[in-house]
Amino acid sequence: LDFDTLVTNIMNMGRWERTHEALRQAALELFVQRGYDATGTAQVAERAGVSEMTLFRHFPTKESLVVADSFDPLMADAVRVRPADESLMRALAEGVRAAWTQVEDADVEALRERLRIIAQTPTLRGAIERGSEATITALAGALVDRGANEVRARVAAAAVIAGLSTALLEWERTEQTGLDAALGSALDVLGGG
Repeated sequence: LDFDTLVTNIMNMGRWERTHEALRQAALELFVQRGYDATGTAQVAERAGVSEMTLFRHFPTKESLVVADSFDPLMADAVRVRPADESLMRALAEGVRAAWTQVEDADVEALRERLRIIAQTPTLRGAIERGSEATITALAGALVDRGANEVRARVAAAAVIAGLSTALLEWERTEQTGLDAALGSALDVLGGG
């Protein structure tokens, strides 16, 4: 790789990230203003100042604008460094808990908005579950890196994500506690507490 190509790649990576975030933000704004079902991908792309083709390079489906997140590497890294003697479920629960403490307030607010949209939109029922494959794969991979059997790692990761999805949607519906408390309670259960 020559220097000019390296510089171009770095510049493109920055542009990619900016475009990705602009699309996500435009989608959330429009989904809140007009509703998920009443907003088309062309409108999201226009609001973000890009073509619809560019939108689909970043987000393969309209649904992925709501369910895709960037927390997977953070959670996987936190699971990977958990003590070797911890059970799979405990490592997952405590890894996710540790990762959650690193999430910035703006990202928490965006998550709240996305959960609200999902909970209020009948066509998005099951969206979190459909969008969780990458998260399950990342978490299972972290467990395998710790020495776990692949099948057991995948089962544990899927169980944790299903439990967290249920807890997050229930929190959105009731908001009886704060989001941190709802997640903490779910992670206590999932980790065997």
